[in-house]
Amino acid sequence: MTTLTRQLGRSGLPVSPVGLGCWAIGGPFIMDGRQDGWGDVDDDQSVRAIHLALELGTNLLDTADAYGTGHSEEVIGRALAGRRGDAVIATKFGFTHDRKTRTLLGIDVSPDHVRAACAASLERLGTDYIDLYQIHPGELDDDDAADAAGEALEGLARSGAIRFWGWSTDNVTAARRMLKFPHFVAVQQELSVFRDGPEMLALCEVENLASLNRAPLAMGLLTGKFTPQSRLGADDVRGAGHSWVRFFADGRPHPDYLARIEALRQLLTSGGRTLAQGALGWILARSPTTLPIPGFKSEAQIRDNLGAIEKGPLPAAVMAEIDAVMATNTEDA
Repeated sequence: MTTLTRQLGRSGLPVSPVGLGCWAIGGPFIMDGRQDGWGDVDDDQSVRAIHLALELGTNLLDTADAYGTGHSEEVIGRALAGRRGDAVIATKFGFTHDRKTRTLLGIDVSPDHVRAACAASLERLGTDYIDLYQIHPGELDDDDAADAAGEALEGLARSGAIRFWGWSTDNVTAARRMLKFPHFVAVQQELSVFRDGPEMLALCEVENLASLNRAPLAMGLLTGKFTPQSRLGADDVRGAGHSWVRFFADGRPHPDYLARIEALRQLLTSGGRTLAQGALGWILARSPTTLPIPGFKSEAQIRDNLGAIEKGPLPAAVMAEIDAVMATNTEDA
């Protein structure tokens, strides 16, 4: 069990350096007419995996009401029954959905929806407060963002329904506009060896915001389990044909990224790390604000991912070598 912690930005809340991304355990659901889940799930196994993570010292769980149209939150609520104090729960809002058909319908960040969505998430999670409540849609116009933040989220924080809030966005300018709100403490950005985010990281460091990192393993590609022959079906978000899934095309891993993995394998697996642990170690070394949240569906994945905490951040010399390899590899691509 590890006791290593980082802080959730200016909230001061201590959190584990590596958290749990709970998208996959929500099971199947539809977005834009395509599958947005990661295949079928075993809820009992998901609960066991969360319990194992807690035993290993991880306390940060990141989910959204969109994941399985609420099912991920329900599984987390079941796993945390009687042990709410062991976890820091981060969830998100902003996508409306139909639970009967498990379909996302649109975007709504109006104050009324924010309050209603928060109440529904609290019920599914089986708790009376959410530690970090995040805007899920990454791009909003200024008026919508101001209404969601100023009128609704700060009000929820004052009421005690949420402790702090953040935004899942890669838009640095938009995130900077939220700094005036006292309970804004975190940004969730895409970050991996394959996709750096220096401007957002700089903002987080200067303003003492937490950087939660989605897709830290490039949607599983950085586990090393995929080959040029691998093929995922349309029942998996990576094979469903979404235009924003950059690491896979038609369910196949992108050959350019497979080549980059081979170029980096020796460096990422230094110090006895697995490939996934090296990829997470890169993120931990990238900035003191980072909190990678790799997804999982099994206890084996939990053990592998959380092993990155004990292995620690990659050494500076290894980080420099990775930068050099990536610069050359990107030029050749």
